[in-house]
Amino acid sequence: MTTRRLSTLLALGAASALTLTACAGTGGAPETSAPAEATIDVVASTNVYGQIAEEIGGDAVTVTSIIDSSAQDPHEFEPTAQDQLIVSEADLIIENGGGYDAFMDAMIEASGTTAPVITAATFNHDYPSEDAAADGHAEEEGHDHAEEEGHDHADEDGHDHAHIEGFNEHVWYDPHTMEHLAEAIADELSTLDPANAELFETNAAAFIDQIAGLEASLDEIAAAHAGTGVFVTEPVPVYLIVAAGLENLTPEAFSEAVEEGQDVPPATLLESLNIVEDGSVSVVIVNAQTGGAETTQIIDAATAQSIPVLEFTETLPEGQTYISWMQQNIAELSDALGA
Repeated sequence: MTTRRLSTLLALGAASALTLTACAGTGGAPETSAPAEATIDVVASTNVYGQIAEEIGGDAVTVTSIIDSSAQDPHEFEPTAQDQLIVSEADLIIENGGGYDAFMDAMIEASGTTAPVITAATFNHDYPSEDAAADGHAEEEGHDHAEEEGHDHADEDGHDHAHIEGFNEHVWYDPHTMEHLAEAIADELSTLDPANAELFETNAAAFIDQIAGLEASLDEIAAAHAGTGVFVTEPVPVYLIVAAGLENLTPEAFSEAVEEGQDVPPATLLESLNIVEDGSVSVVIVNAQTGGAETTQIIDAATAQSIPVLEFTETLPEGQTYISWMQQNIAELSDALGA
């Protein structure tokens, strides 16, 4: 999205806010009410991160998720003037990064916000960073990004503006990454609201305990099915299947083409169909929020071979928490492997 368009969106948002203020000032004296207790305004790029922030912040935060419906495709999302205004007024911003939600970077830069920004991708052990911690996890780099860089995402390597070649940005499917994200959220909230630091720390610890439960379930799958072949039409759930000890047999050219909305090369499609049909694959996983002719062909081939086909999503289904959602995905995967 161009700076010119974002500037227009911001102007529209400001104009709308002024109009609402003018309307509220007419019609006599305003009604009086007890002042509401101040909360930290958290803005998340998707409801996945919004729900995690609510889990940790409790009643001390007010969370707004820019994308809060499975009907919205994050890859093609275009923010509105209202979205721009929400970002500009945030006390804390949480994004995925890695090029997944680049619309957030654009709004952050256009708004000039000084709110700290937490980027989930930087906590993933595969994130390409010179500052990553020695143990392979990006805790230190991630915290520095939130605490020191603030809203400045124009880093030299451009990682936060565009897709990083070779990096799977769907990091919310990696429970270990979400553990470190939870710690970062608690730290930032504690800095913004020291009086509630104990609340944030307690809630984060409870969330991390539940993450440990997810990892234990994945270990159980690995113990029973390590090395089992899985075909994924998009790279969305790859972190989860790797954590479960499974092998992703999908040709990279296939999943990349589907993710980018491009036609799968004929030779790659033939190779993929052969993989599904030759008995190498025990489960096929598709993205419930996208599809196409090639995905349909894979589903049809799997169905003909009586191979279970699972549907995973990119955003949080209605009525779910992050933990319950991942528990459901893991349970479905376990059941499909045992079928």
